[in-house]
Amino acid sequence: RLTVISCSKSQKYMTKGCQTFMAQISTKKEEDKSEGKQLKDVPIVRDFPEVFPEDLSGLPLARPVEFHIDLIPGAAPVARAPYQLAPSVMKELSKQLQELSDKGFIRPSSSPWGAPVLFVKKKDGSFRMCIDYRELNKQTVKNRYPLPRIDDLFDQL
Repeated sequence: RLTVISCSKSQKYMTKGCQTFMAQISTKKEEDKSEGKQLKDVPIVRDFPEVFPEDLSGLPLARPVEFHIDLIPGAAPVARAPYQLAPSVMKELSKQLQELSDKGFIRPSSSPWGAPVLFVKKKDGSFRMCIDYRELNKQTVKNRYPLPRIDDLFDQL
């Protein structure tokens, strides 16, 4: 039978000549695999620095095909009211919106469509802005592409 005892109690048993076994018990620290890793440590990122810039300067160049969202015919625009946010979160919202505006990623819009914003706390304590597009998603045409069955693909090998 094993019993965990204090150091002073073990000393008493040893002076009496009892057989004792010493063990050190410690908690195992869970290692964070992302800790200490940098993007510049990845070989492919080091080899092609022009593809992986440190900071994005703005929107990409115009492309020949302009993206658009196909809506269900007759769908009325949906504009949801914003979620109630704490004053500290409102400051974070205005800071992030200003930053995105300064970089040229967003611009003022007069669109009849609107979606509320919420924040999720990241591991490092900063906030990630999330836009709730569920109402817009309900109004979109769902693209259906047939995906091949995995067993058919294996049979072709």
